[in-house]
Amino acid sequence: MAFELPDLPYAHDALASKGMSQETMEYHHDIHHNAYVVNGNKLIAGTEWEGKSLEDIITGTYDASAVAQNGIFNNASQHWNHMQFWEMMGAGSNDMPSELEAALKESFGSVDAFKDQFSAAGAGQFGSGWCWLVKDTDGGLKVTKTENGVNPLCFGQTALLGCDVWEHSYYIDFRNKRPAYLANFLDNLVNWENVASRL
Repeated sequence: MAFELPDLPYAHDALASKGMSQETMEYHHDIHHNAYVVNGNKLIAGTEWEGKSLEDIITGTYDASAVAQNGIFNNASQHWNHMQFWEMMGAGSNDMPSELEAALKESFGSVDAFKDQFSAAGAGQFGSGWCWLVKDTDGGLKVTKTENGVNPLCFGQTALLGCDVWEHSYYIDFRNKRPAYLANFLDNLVNWENVASRL
């Protein structure tokens, strides 16, 4: 069964007052994300990966020794990344549940210290990629960054929060100010209830 572009969990203009414009959402979701779905379906058709789950395709095609990943991985992984990304943001209140706040304090010392590490990872990712809050294989929380479409599934980790730091995610609204985009993401856009549900 071919993969499909999911609808956004909110209207295209729902995050505009929080710093992510309708124009960004139309380009990012309707064009960029859709291209990963369309291209991924074409590449998978007629291969051993046709009919497999997205997660199986990602973990099965990731090559830790490769400088650049293959086309099937890139498109499947970016499709998965973006599905998580849309759900990790929200138009409503961005209050943090107490259990998540406690977990962040235990792992990083404070919520602010976590945000500093997360922002530094995103700002420090050379070129395109993502920064993540993950539950690692030992059950602990850590901040990571990945190049291009690589994601925590490749390392057996659980993605709790991810931020897209490809330029198409922020250039319309923030131009080249990636740190400002990351600060706004953490302060205004994250759906912390969704993050907590992934714990």
